[in-house]
Amino acid sequence: MPSQPIKIYYHPISPPCRAVLMTARVLGLQVELVFVKILEGEQKSPEFLKMNPQHTVPTIDDGGFILWESRAIMAYLVNAYGREDTLYPKNPRQRAVVDQRLYYDITLFQKYADLYWPVLFFGQEYSEENAAKLNEVLGWLNSMLEGRAFVAGDNLSIADITIAVTLTNLEAFGFDYSAHQNVAKWFERMKKELDPYGYKEIDKKGAEELALFLKKN
Repeated sequence: MPSQPIKIYYHPISPPCRAVLMTARVLGLQVELVFVKILEGEQKSPEFLKMNPQHTVPTIDDGGFILWESRAIMAYLVNAYGREDTLYPKNPRQRAVVDQRLYYDITLFQKYADLYWPVLFFGQEYSEENAAKLNEVLGWLNSMLEGRAFVAGDNLSIADITIAVTLTNLEAFGFDYSAHQNVAKWFERMKKELDPYGYKEIDKKGAEELALFLKKN
């Protein structure tokens, strides 16, 4: 365990921040949360830019080691502090599958953003074409989950955590993914799996706050 709490610069409505916080909870890590007023541009202050020129959250400071990009942070936390490697296996082939699912989640999240951001930020019409593209990508996940309890093997991994966060966003925005039965069953399982680590407190609440904020603006 780290000799001092890991600083996590975050905002509670940020999906990548929620994925990192859930991972820290699963690992039982002590963290110091540093709230960044991203809606007011605090992440572009000279102090923050010196630490992270990409001005993104989450960003961590682990005893002077600075890292950003949520999936990289999640992998680092397991590599550095995991008591076992099931969350991010050391076996090259098993890890490669987890990595592939992490990269897949980038595509899934982007399709989610492509569907909802134009509507919420720019007042555009809901795009059935973009909804179909999101459904296509969810179909890939449905196939990946055929015969599996978890997205990348026989155990919970960081890929499950980050993809579950994306699904929480879709649920909060009312997207109907019920046609993808494997995805729906897996997501219900993940809610229960992650509940002891604050799923409702961190992820579900954050997604609902994000949906409410965007609908108001």
